[in-house]
Amino acid sequence: MGGPVGRSSTHGEGTRSRVRHADRPGGDGGLYEDGDGDGGGRTRRESDDAGAGEPAAKSAGDGPGRRAGPRGTNGRGRSSRRAPKSGRRRALRWVSSVLALLILAAGGAGYLYYEHLNGNIRKGDLTLGDKQMADHKANAAGQTPLNILLIGSDARDSAENQKLGGAKETFGAPPLADVQMLLHLSADRSNLSVVSMPRDTMLKMPKCTAPDGEVFPASTVDVQTNQSLRRGGPGCTVAAWYELTGIRIDHFMMIDFAGVVSMADAIGGVPVCVTANIHSRGANGRGGSGLRLEAGTHSVQGEQALQWLRTRYGFEDGSDLARAKAQHQYMNSMVRQLRKGTKLSDPAKLMNLAEAATTALTVDKGLDTVRKLYDLAEELKKVPTKRITMSTMPNVYGTGVNAGRVYPKAGDAEQLFRMVREDLPLDGKASKRKKEEPKDPSAPVGEIAVAVRNGSATDALGPVSGRAGDVEKLLKEAGFARATIDPDNVAGSARTSILFPSADLEGDAQAVAKALGVPLSQVKRSTDVSGISLAVGADWREGGAYPVSKGTEKTPESAGAQNGEEEGCMKVDPKYTW
Repeated sequence: MGGPVGRSSTHGEGTRSRVRHADRPGGDGGLYEDGDGDGGGRTRRESDDAGAGEPAAKSAGDGPGRRAGPRGTNGRGRSSRRAPKSGRRRALRWVSSVLALLILAAGGAGYLYYEHLNGNIRKGDLTLGDKQMADHKANAAGQTPLNILLIGSDARDSAENQKLGGAKETFGAPPLADVQMLLHLSADRSNLSVVSMPRDTMLKMPKCTAPDGEVFPASTVDVQTNQSLRRGGPGCTVAAWYELTGIRIDHFMMIDFAGVVSMADAIGGVPVCVTANIHSRGANGRGGSGLRLEAGTHSVQGEQALQWLRTRYGFEDGSDLARAKAQHQYMNSMVRQLRKGTKLSDPAKLMNLAEAATTALTVDKGLDTVRKLYDLAEELKKVPTKRITMSTMPNVYGTGVNAGRVYPKAGDAEQLFRMVREDLPLDGKASKRKKEEPKDPSAPVGEIAVAVRNGSATDALGPVSGRAGDVEKLLKEAGFARATIDPDNVAGSARTSILFPSADLEGDAQAVAKALGVPLSQVKRSTDVSGISLAVGADWREGGAYPVSKGTEKTPESAGAQNGEEEGCMKVDPKYTW
């Protein structure tokens, strides 16, 4: 990892204001394992954390040995107090951070110490994108879910992180968001779902405006998802997730290498298991995470915990997906460890954990105090371990210059995202809450005006001819005599949606959804429309009933769901045993 940065197969889309190259796929990658060279054109298993062939850059320009893009959460990077750093490793730390909040809930502090902890927390804007995120829809009991994006960066802007992360040629370079996990807390607080996105997922990036005013235009080519952090900070990572999934993000939390280590130390160790002796080395016999364990279960902490989270070479097939699985097992084990409460009765250890958690975190401004973190911890504590489910975004490998990268798997990925949007538990256990009933329309269906537009275009395909007319016909057959076609708007929409401008039209909009079988979660209030607007999305390019209306509430097998109580054991690749 962290090998030569100048790679082949560059796919940058040209210059933008102030010339930043964040739209080039990949970047130099997650740098999870020190000394692993990348090399353009290698497969996923061979190139470890390398990006999709993005050349390095010095600050705003191109040059060897440095990576391009904005730094830190404010475009300037982070000081020696620690900046976001690694990739997937962070993911875990973040989670450590999130879970550490559970610990904060158990202790008290004097005013001065409270203010000290508040001062430790770094803050950033929640979203830097242009699109306003839709509000949550409350369930029948008036409760709403909570979505937190956990981000791990690979920044190396402090001596401590440089020591832990290696890859000297990247020191001081802008960070990448190499670990991304969405934590979904259900509206009734009965279950918790975590969705990981592989760091080498290829996406279109949304337009983002950095806190200092720098504008990063929407990308016109596929860009590796970890590039989002370079486009102004974590608020752009949030915007990229919303663009892809349609899931409202309420908060983000970001952590770095040193944060993982300090959190693991404060927790006092996390049990992990391997099926055989393992020594993680790079594909060329050098580098790797350095993890060395004997077969069986061990309690890892400090730098060894970081090594576990960074390990790619040595687990299963050596892919980034195997690393995500190991991270999920670590997180589940950490939750179980914290729930035992063995570390919560010691005031000194509690204070150490509070100090570690607040120092390690960068959060959005809605989580900028210990009090707010405490409140979040109280909400998280309501979920029993057996109702925590870890999953990975279903994906498929790319081809050509993007071989070794991944794309969301059609159907399965959207099914997973839909379940989160609709607050459906990933463990398959139906909620006892009452299902939301649509509101009665305020007008007879024959008097409800609906403008239908063709939003079936995708990144690769144009709009399907006649789709707006097909759906208009379905509406008229259902009695919506005032349904019309909006021929002037054919902008692509990933999923079918129904927008309404004001509360008095919500019942009418829901009546449209009910008639077509569109989930109520896709009925949103928006100031972008003056009346009810139905966008026929890319998820409904073919005729017939809306496909998701016949969908199941089962988590796709390709998501690799793991239960919070599973005590998994990572399979070791025979090439990395000793």
